[in-house]
Amino acid sequence: MTDLAEEYGKGLYDLTEEEHVSEDVLAQLRVLRGLFRDQPDFIRLLCNMSLAKEERTAILDGALRGQVHPYVLNFLKILCERGALHEFEGCVSAFTALYNQAHGIVEASVTTGVPLEEEQRTRLIDKLSAMTGKRIVLSEKVDPGVVGGFAGDEWQALRQHAAPPAGSHPRRPDGGGVSHGLIY
Repeated sequence: MTDLAEEYGKGLYDLTEEEHVSEDVLAQLRVLRGLFRDQPDFIRLLCNMSLAKEERTAILDGALRGQVHPYVLNFLKILCERGALHEFEGCVSAFTALYNQAHGIVEASVTTGVPLEEEQRTRLIDKLSAMTGKRIVLSEKVDPGVVGGFAGDEWQALRQHAAPPAGSHPRRPDGGGVSHGLIY
């Protein structure tokens, strides 16, 4: 993430937190990030410097006015006017990190061989929450290549939030060596 993305993401976060709309704005930023990933031509159009700034911001205005919070629309217009729309994803990452930190949230992703059942998902979230003392937001991915457990992409980040007993390490179920990145 660039310094610009951190600065802009923090600025938007501070404003929305002060106005008590950060949760709604975060949800909208995440939706827009997904839409922009799915529609790269739209971003290319908005980054086309052969169009005047006014034309590019008018396109944003026409597409998003009334659909997103005015702070989000104005934020996108500022990025567009400054030729920094390519920093949007980094801005969303910075905003998300600040939001999560302020609200005691840890995002975790898990890859399993088969979809988790609701009871398994709940137990996993409860266990990770107990380890970290934070609220867990879990995203799941199914990879049939995973056998005998699940891979936790955020295992190291979660371990940083937990205070394990001295000398303890996650072990494989067979009692063998340390199980890096796998939770059983």
